[in-house]
Amino acid sequence: MGEINAAITVNSLIHSSRFDLTSTYFITAGIAGINPEVATIGSVAFARYAVQVALQHELDIRDLPGNYSTGYIPIGSTSPSVYPSSIYGTEVFELNQNLQHMAAAFARNASLVDSPDAAVYRANYISDKYAAARGNVSVHECDVATSDVYYSGRLLGEAFGNYTTLATNGSSSYCTSAQEDNAILEALLRAAASNVVDFGRVISMRSGSNFERPWLGGDAATNLLTAVQGGFEPAVENLYLAGIKVIEGILEGWNATFAKGVNATNYIGE
Repeated sequence: MGEINAAITVNSLIHSSRFDLTSTYFITAGIAGINPEVATIGSVAFARYAVQVALQHELDIRDLPGNYSTGYIPIGSTSPSVYPSSIYGTEVFELNQNLQHMAAAFARNASLVDSPDAAVYRANYISDKYAAARGNVSVHECDVATSDVYYSGRLLGEAFGNYTTLATNGSSSYCTSAQEDNAILEALLRAAASNVVDFGRVISMRSGSNFERPWLGGDAATNLLTAVQGGFEPAVENLYLAGIKVIEGILEGWNATFAKGVNATNYIGE
């Protein structure tokens, strides 16, 4: 868990002499916070974009200028709404969208599970703004924010959602928050530069174990620290239930489609 651990672990794996990974498909499978504007806890999401949202300047919210909506400011800029002018190269990764669509289609053949506690918790999200939170556990195609900070609350959720939109020039749909994706993708991309792996064969899959913000009027600290959301167990199980359908689909279609790779019609990389 965590960005540093993930990068080092994946780097060690892909450079081991024990494996030939040149035609391997990679699925990052992990739990995540989930945006109640987009989906509900227990749901599974496949990403086109992974955005490193905490790679920014930060001011404590108590020290903010009066016209700032968040304490996070893109590096090299002086406003939360201005694109960063200093680029590290790990802020955004774009994956093979055709493969994303295929993986999600395979996963939709799974019978996903829920829990009574999750049903009770999501019922609190009565605002029309969070109608998706009251929906059924299902499969989505939307994007992941990477941060080692476990965050909770409408202000942080909206700030990182806005940054995800900014960093992708308005083409992303933020729905999950997780720790490892950008670290894993950077390790894989560097390996792809040496023809060790094929970056076009990477799938990002996350399941929502908790809401990353409370319902309107709810308490952010309670949502983060003590609430019984009921999403963890179904989220873990749904990773397997959805993920095995992706694996079965790739294996069954190996000779016809996947051995040669799925052609990416969008840009892929950092």
